[in-house]
Amino acid sequence: MEPSLSTPPPATAEPGQRHPRAFEPITLVITIAMSVLGALIGIVLITSLGVSPNTSVIGALVAMLVGRIPLGILVRMRSPHRQNLVQSAISGATFAAANSLLTPIAVPFALGRTDLVWPMLGGAAIGLAVDSWVLYRVFDSKLLAASNAWPAGIASAETIKAGDTGGRKAAVLGVSAVAGLLGAFAKLPTAAAGVGFLGNIWALAMFGIGLLIAQYAPGIFDVNLSQEFIPHGLMVGAGIVALIQAVLLMRNRKSRRAAAKPAEVPAHPGDTLRDAAQDPAPAGPDTRTKDAAQLRRGLIQGMVLFLGGAVVVALTGGIAGGMSLPGLIGWVLLAATAALVHQLIVGLAAMHSGWFPAFAVTLIVLIVGLVLKIETVPLALLVGYTASTGPAFADIGYDFKAGWLLRKDATPWLPYEMDGRRQQYLAQLVGFAVALIIVAIAWKGFFEEGRIPPVSEVYVATILAGLDPGVMGTLLLWAIPGALIQAIGGSSRQMGVLLATGLLVATPAAGWMVLGALAVRTGYTVWRRRGITDPAARRASDEEAENDLSLVGAGLIAGSSVNDIGQLTKTL
Repeated sequence: MEPSLSTPPPATAEPGQRHPRAFEPITLVITIAMSVLGALIGIVLITSLGVSPNTSVIGALVAMLVGRIPLGILVRMRSPHRQNLVQSAISGATFAAANSLLTPIAVPFALGRTDLVWPMLGGAAIGLAVDSWVLYRVFDSKLLAASNAWPAGIASAETIKAGDTGGRKAAVLGVSAVAGLLGAFAKLPTAAAGVGFLGNIWALAMFGIGLLIAQYAPGIFDVNLSQEFIPHGLMVGAGIVALIQAVLLMRNRKSRRAAAKPAEVPAHPGDTLRDAAQDPAPAGPDTRTKDAAQLRRGLIQGMVLFLGGAVVVALTGGIAGGMSLPGLIGWVLLAATAALVHQLIVGLAAMHSGWFPAFAVTLIVLIVGLVLKIETVPLALLVGYTASTGPAFADIGYDFKAGWLLRKDATPWLPYEMDGRRQQYLAQLVGFAVALIIVAIAWKGFFEEGRIPPVSEVYVATILAGLDPGVMGTLLLWAIPGALIQAIGGSSRQMGVLLATGLLVATPAAGWMVLGALAVRTGYTVWRRRGITDPAARRASDEEAENDLSLVGAGLIAGSSVNDIGQLTKTL
C-alpha cells in the first residue's frame, strides 16, 4: 500500500507495506537525470583532477528538494526510500563512468592502440557488471557485514533521515556538514576526521598510522615509500592473508557450543552477528542476511563470470591469436583472479576506512605482470580489466549500507530489507547503463583533447618503463610484515589492509584527522559513562555516544563530498 500523498511518507515501513519500485515512472525519470549528471561529473573530475567524488549526498539532496515541490506525483519523492534509490543511482553512475569504464579504456589509448578502446570498453562493462553482481550477492555476509562502517553510506543515510525528521539530528548533521565543507575548502581532509568517528577503532587506528608514516617518512628517513614499493609489498602480504580469511569465512562449520548456545546480539558495530539462515529467531536488523554458503556461492559465481569476461577481452582484443594455448589459459586465469582479489581488497578497505586503494592494487597487478614478462598489449588489457573492478563494488556497499540504515525499523524487517536492497541494485544498474552510454559517446572527445585520467597514464608509463630487478624482492620482503599484521588483526579488523591503505593513500594531514577523531571518540565515550557502574547502563551510554558521534562523522563526510562536487567549477 502506498502512503498518502497529502503528507510526507514515513521513514519506516508499515506492516505489509511494499518497498518503492526503482522503475516507478517518477523515480525512474529522476534516476536517469541524476545518473547523467553523476556520470558527467565523474568523467570531468577524473580527467582533470584525477579524483572521482561520491555524489550520493547530492542525489539525496536533489531528491529531497523535488519531494518538497507541491505538485501531484512529485510529492512521492518525499519518501526516504525513493531518495535512497536516487542517491544509489547517481553515485553508481559517477564511479562507474570515472573509475570502472573511462580509466580502463584510457590505458590502450595512452599506449597508442586506439583500436583496442572498444574491446576494452566491452571488457570493462563486463567487469563492472560482475563487480556489482558479486557485491549484491555477498553484502551483509560475515565478510562484508552491513553492521560495519561503510562511512559514505552512513553519511547518505543520516542526510536523508535528517531531511525527513528535522529536529536535533538535523541540526547536529547540518553544523557538522558546514564544518566539513569549510574544512575541505581550507584544504583539510575533513572526510578523514568523519571516518574516525565511524567503524572499527583498530582498523581506523592502523589507517591513521599508515597515513602519518606516509606523510613524515620522506622527511625523517629520507625515503619515498611509494617509489620503493614498500606499501605495495605490505598490501601484497595483507591481501593474500585477507583472501585466505575470506575463504575461511565461506565455511559452514559451527562448533557444538555455538550450536547449543543462543545467538547473542553484538554490543558494537563490526562484531560478529547472526546469520539469518542459521538462526531460528525472528529476523531483525541484528540478523545477518547472508550466511557462509551464500558467501561461498557468490564469490565462486564471481570467479566464473570474471573468467568469462577475461575470455571475451582476450578474443576481442586480439591477443588470443598471438599466444600459445598455455599462455592464453594462464592470462585468463590471472585476469580473473586479479579482478576478484582487486574487488575484495578495495571493498574491505572502503568498508572500514571510506577510502579504496584501487590505483595501488591495480599497480600491484601490473608489477606481477611485468615479473611474469607478459607482453605489452596483453599486459595493458590485463591492467584495464582489473581496474574495472573494485570502485563500483565499494560504492554499492556504501549505498546498501545507507538503505540498511533507513530500513532498520521496517516491520516485518527481513522481506522489506531484501526487497529494498533489490530495488537499490536495479537503480544502480540504471546508473551503470547511463554511465556506459555517456562514456561511449564522450571518450573520444576527451581523449583527443588530451584529457586522460592521470592514473591511466601512470599505468602506461610503468608498462613502457619496465621493472627494476629489485622490486620483486622488495615486495616479497615487505609482504611478510603485512601478512603478519593482517593475521593478528583478523578478518573483522583488516589491520594489515588498512595500514597499507593509509600508506598508499598518503593524503597530507589525514592521519592527524583520523587519530584526532579517534581520540575525541574515546574521550567522549569515557566522559559520558562517568559515574555509571552498572554494566548494562554503561553499554547503553556507549551506544548513545556512538550514535551522537556517528551524526558528526556523517556530517563531516557529507560536507567534504559537497566540496568535492564544487571542484567541478574549476574544471569548467
